[in-house]
Amino acid sequence: MTKSIATSEFQSEHKKLCNKYSTFKKDFNRFEKALKAVLPDVLPGTVTMSGLGQEVIIPVYKVKKFRCQCLGKGAKSGIRVIYARSECNSRILFIEIYHKNKKPEADRKRIKSVLSGVDDIMDLQVEE
Repeated sequence: MTKSIATSEFQSEHKKLCNKYSTFKKDFNRFEKALKAVLPDVLPGTVTMSGLGQEVIIPVYKVKKFRCQCLGKGAKSGIRVIYARSECNSRILFIEIYHKNKKPEADRKRIKSVLSGVDDIMDLQVEE
């Protein structure tokens, strides 16, 4: 069974989006369930993030197609989700979530600070 965890920053961003968009919580739960179902593959509209440096050895993914019902644009909602997953696919770490109109790029400094020098997500001490 795949477990998901999130950074405190992600949890804060998630809460803001839940307050802003009425269907967001349900939409994110559907996304998370779909993500776990396709592992070790990725969902359509997902790209591997590059340029994070040699200190980040865990693969990091950016989801560009996130369905949000209340935005009414289907998978082109503009919501971006950044996550990493353990090699054995038993754990997903959600790092960042944002709307592309509010923030055009992922916070690479945050990704590096969370994952630098970590060999596996199982080694991280993050609140579940």
